[in-house]
Amino acid sequence: MRLLLRWMFRIVGLVLVLAVIVAGAGYLWLRQTVPSWEGRYAAEAVSAPVTIVRDRDGVPHISGESDADVFFALGFAHAQDRLWQMELSRRAGQGRLSEIFGERTVAADIYLRTLDLYGHATRSIAFLEPETRRILDAYAAGVNAWIERPTGLFEPRLPPEFIILRHVPEPWTPADSLVIVKAMAIGLSKNVSSELLRYALATRFTPAEVEELLPPYPGDEPFALPDLASLYPLPRTVDVSALPDLARFEGASNNWVVSGARSVTGKPLLANDPHLGLTAPALWYLAHLTFPGGEYGPAGEAIGASLAGTPLIVLGRTDRVAWGFTNHGADVQDLFVEKVNPADPSQYLTPDGWRAFETDTVRISVRGGEDRLIERKRTRHGPVVPILDPEIARLAPEGHVFALAWTALDDDDRSMEAGLEAMRARNAGDFVAAMSKFRAPPQNVVYADAEGTIGLVSTGLVPRRNPANSVRGRAPVPGWEAVYDWQGMIPRQAMPQAVNPASGAIATANEKIVSPSFGAFLGHDWEAPWRADRLHALLNGRPIHSLEAFQSYQMDDVSLALAHLVPLMIDAAAASGQSGDPRVADALARLSAWDGRMSAQAAEPLIAMAWLREAMAAVYADDLGTLYDLFRGPRVDALSLSLRGGGGRAWCDDDATPVTETCADALRTALDRALEDIEARYGDDPTRWQWGVAHAAFSEHRPLGLLPYVGGLFNIAVPSPGGPFTLNRGDLRFGSERPFANVHAASYRSVFDLADLDRSLHMQTTGQSGNPFSAHYDDLAARWAAGEYLPMTTDPAVYRPGALGVTVIAPPPPQ
Repeated sequence: MRLLLRWMFRIVGLVLVLAVIVAGAGYLWLRQTVPSWEGRYAAEAVSAPVTIVRDRDGVPHISGESDADVFFALGFAHAQDRLWQMELSRRAGQGRLSEIFGERTVAADIYLRTLDLYGHATRSIAFLEPETRRILDAYAAGVNAWIERPTGLFEPRLPPEFIILRHVPEPWTPADSLVIVKAMAIGLSKNVSSELLRYALATRFTPAEVEELLPPYPGDEPFALPDLASLYPLPRTVDVSALPDLARFEGASNNWVVSGARSVTGKPLLANDPHLGLTAPALWYLAHLTFPGGEYGPAGEAIGASLAGTPLIVLGRTDRVAWGFTNHGADVQDLFVEKVNPADPSQYLTPDGWRAFETDTVRISVRGGEDRLIERKRTRHGPVVPILDPEIARLAPEGHVFALAWTALDDDDRSMEAGLEAMRARNAGDFVAAMSKFRAPPQNVVYADAEGTIGLVSTGLVPRRNPANSVRGRAPVPGWEAVYDWQGMIPRQAMPQAVNPASGAIATANEKIVSPSFGAFLGHDWEAPWRADRLHALLNGRPIHSLEAFQSYQMDDVSLALAHLVPLMIDAAAASGQSGDPRVADALARLSAWDGRMSAQAAEPLIAMAWLREAMAAVYADDLGTLYDLFRGPRVDALSLSLRGGGGRAWCDDDATPVTETCADALRTALDRALEDIEARYGDDPTRWQWGVAHAAFSEHRPLGLLPYVGGLFNIAVPSPGGPFTLNRGDLRFGSERPFANVHAASYRSVFDLADLDRSLHMQTTGQSGNPFSAHYDDLAARWAAGEYLPMTTDPAVYRPGALGVTVIAPPPPQ
């Protein structure tokens, strides 16, 4: 028996040793997927040697003897460092994720294929200038040169995600680059989400109650939403529990610029920090291109945030011009309720009678499952859409379907051309001319040039709506009524713009930037002006600004929203009487003395946000029922109105109880629950509570970050300050497992000095490499959270010393 046990232990030990050896060998092999930034490669597509110098932070500085070679090398560098990210981006735009991930992404593929983004991208190539098409060809050739390069005996050809998922990428094409730009526009055009939210709320509440839940923008005249039931038959109930936070994350950002008269340098200063969902790797890839000049334009530099999969420096500067984007918020999407002919389902109703749907069939291949044949339908307004999920098509009234009109769904889209021309701008006039070709999504763009001009131009196409349209883009409208049809587009010259204003400053933060007297109707749903008010206060607080001051503004963590709301919450809780609970007394005392700063080291921001989370549920969850999943979030405007006693409905009363609760009761109960939740998550010692820990910036890797047990190895999390309403943005999802985590923040920060553009600075959120086994996968994350920046230099004397590697791509030697 002892001999048997001895042999069993030996076998088990051997198995464990072999497992460790296999795991170690697997790890070492996957480590080999990290590409070397040193090397020489042969490529027939380049005309002369082109050089990629990776500086000490992994930022590539690319130079060559022709512009085409430079764009080739950018494609090569993108593929080296971000090939998996590029593959996911184009597959999403193509609606082909299920070929990799199987059933779990079928719904997303159906939605994207319904929109036909890739079809539009493919057809738009014909509308581009020949020079633009050659740039796209050169860039695609660079990507493919990396994919198809000769490899060593044990050198993996592809990043680890491809190996783990057993997936091989197809060759890159120009349409792949174009569809990535279109797919990005989806995340920045959220009007349809707001429409669906109001539509869902209208099934349960009166128009006046809907307006109490979604109050108008401060200062706007009330413009009552008509009773939607008078326009089309509303369903009695809607099941939307599968779509939490539908109307959140519209795409927030800050940008501002001051003239030389308000700058310590005597030349303009400009800043930009676009707020987007955090991902691992970061959305942006820092890059610098030196153009020798030629058929594509004059010699020059372009440096900033490039978008992997495209040849664009989207945000950044040339050697003469700097710019920054924020989401405009203009309403460029409308959902139309189309009535289906009960006698002939192939037809829908128009103002002129019944008309046949345009139809075709597409096949969605599903890995490990059965393929789907999807019939796509299109009306005169646009594609008939399942809203994010085929089951949500049931949201439409019985006998009706939804069709989406969206300015991005067009073949004549020259946004790529706009971006490429901006990268060659020599002055403000060149830049504004480039932006005139931009289609979607609408952006507020501030710019400055070395000559001292500053300005703002609102880009993108915005539909013109009939003044008799009483809905004005706030909810779905009857497709058979001509009054709701778009009447062309607002002329570009009629969009907001400014040049060298007398104030010497321009700033936007997704607020409504036009006055009530502005001639054109642009939209109804804007970001509340908390960030904008804080930004204007900082800019107006001193006559002269510096680059260092701009950096401090980007990291500003004052929440005017919570500074306004928390006193209302304290007053409501105090009105309920004291319970003698020392925890409550301590929390109220802390918040009463709090100045609204969302500091990473403080406990007060955590108490305030946890209380707000529970207060939202206590006040609204019983009234909204399943609709609360759509509504939940830090809705300061709605809660403020309720606590001040505004509106006609008693939202604070709990319908499930026989007594009538007041807002004092709701807020006191919410505070108790909030403190219990904090203690369960972070312990019962308030002196150890830190907002930055709870609010860690969480960048998730797709799909490896979703894996059980090992997913955390691929995700990136760093403590961070700020909150949903601070200039240092850090938005969150109240309904998630990490309700306070920072998941939507400054994806890129940049500050520019037009007196010496080489003094400019920038930073992205994670690291330059997209390979989880690289030292440069997450090496920038903590520095970004701390408010550090990298030099945005185009001077070889600065970036070459300490370079991590030099890659040379040259034509093959003659045979």
